Amino acid sequence: MRKSKVLLMTLVVLLSLLITQCAPAVAPVEEPVEQAKTYKLAAIFPGVITDADYNTLAYVGVSELQKATGIETAYSESVAVPDVDRVMREYVDAGYNIIWTHGGQFVTQTADLAKQFPDVVFIAEGDAPLEDSPANLWFIDRNFQVGFYGIGAVAAKASKTGKIGYVGGLTLPFSYAEAHAIQQAVSDLGLDVEVKMVWAGDFNDPTKARQVADALIAEGCDVIMGSLNLGMFGVFEAVKASSNKVLVTAKYSDKASYAPDNYLTSLIYDFAGPLKAIYAKIQAGETGGYYPLGFDTGVIIQTPLMNVDETVSTEMEAVINDVISGKITVVKDTSEIK
Repeated sequence: MRKSKVLLMTLVVLLSLLITQCAPAVAPVEEPVEQAKTYKLAAIFPGVITDADYNTLAYVGVSELQKATGIETAYSESVAVPDVDRVMREYVDAGYNIIWTHGGQFVTQTADLAKQFPDVVFIAEGDAPLEDSPANLWFIDRNFQVGFYGIGAVAAKASKTGKIGYVGGLTLPFSYAEAHAIQQAVSDLGLDVEVKMVWAGDFNDPTKARQVADALIAEGCDVIMGSLNLGMFGVFEAVKASSNKVLVTAKYSDKASYAPDNYLTSLIYDFAGPLKAIYAKIQAGETGGYYPLGFDTGVIIQTPLMNVDETVSTEMEAVINDVISGKITVVKDTSEIK
């Protein structure tokens, strides 16, 4: 009887060992890997991408972002203010989750729609930070006054008559800020230079721009600073037709070919760099924020300066460096100029 019990216990032990060895191994539970979010960007432009100006720069920015990151992109041209809400909604419905509106006239609608679509990231441009900005809105502050401080310094130093002229399009806050910045630059430099300012009433009318530029030249201005889009062609015609040597500065892009004997420089804007920087932050989880443009972030004065002495270039570089370092603070004054 004892032998039977021993034999039975032995069999039980062996069976237990056999079951243990044959039991399937239990795989460790793996934590689910969170997939990176896929983004699609749609850009909305107020004009055509072939204007060699403000809209072309935005198109280049989108193209450079697509090349650098592989993000899927789309764009719409010549979108009017009353239509921008509809166009943005159409892109959202099509699955685009980054919407960039390129133009200060679109800021209000962009911010309003951002509140309605919290899962979509919106990028707007303007001239003053928004109050109560939505968490999913990136705001690009164009800071036009910073660039025109530099342009004003260059124009004042290049002038021989002591009179320089500013030609704006519409009397908007950013244009007033540009004009005030020119005045500040002249004052900071301690130069006896008179700044004359005229608004053509349109950014894209060469005929009106030509008329106001002719009037400034007749008043003795020998440097004309243009803050226009297609209207710049009228300014170029005016300086080329003048019997006196008149220099001209432009905005947004290189326009030296239009008046090479009169061209001084251009205030050039780059949207590719800021767009890439903002997209990187979006990928890192920052769905909204503030991005100021300046001489160290998307704005340059085109060099070498043309049709002036080398000393003007050297002095201009010192002014720009002082702005970048903070030694010079450019005041954003949008008050009306009377």
